[in-house]
Amino acid sequence: MLHFTSTPRKICANVVRYLKRMTQLIPFLLTLLTISANLSVTSTTPTTPNTLMLNLQSYQWKNRLLLVFAPSENTPEYQQQMQLFSNQTAEFVDRDLLLIELFSNGTSRINGKPINPEDVTSIKQQFNIGDEFSVILVGKDGTAKRREMTPVEPTAIFQQIDAMPMRQREMRSQ
Repeated sequence: MLHFTSTPRKICANVVRYLKRMTQLIPFLLTLLTISANLSVTSTTPTTPNTLMLNLQSYQWKNRLLLVFAPSENTPEYQQQMQLFSNQTAEFVDRDLLLIELFSNGTSRINGKPINPEDVTSIKQQFNIGDEFSVILVGKDGTAKRREMTPVEPTAIFQQIDAMPMRQREMRSQ
């Protein structure tokens, strides 16, 4: 037969005291959780003045992205690609398509605004890009839809976008 030295009343009192102590810890634990969440969101590397932090996930479900990777702005393929896009602003806007220029050497840009160099490295790793020229179309769902290693005609990109189910719905609602 088991013999308890404490009465049920003492056990209940101890449990109540324990629970009170635990509820006093909740604000402390919430503070720790908030601090750790903020640390995971903020970058550990400082941004260069006048550069944007670029998180591609922030564009998901809002924009399609056209990522143009090149060693530098002087790369012939990059210059040819930009020449092809030069008169296509209305087509880009109509399709919620943002142009992101990513260089190994030089200032990378999203819609003409400089991007933090550390973000460029991260995006290159995400898409497994070295120092070669490449064009990647990213859909609104955040997945790569097209990958080219040579300059691509804008009409080919626009036709591919226009064939996407989400774009079809957008065109019907306009």
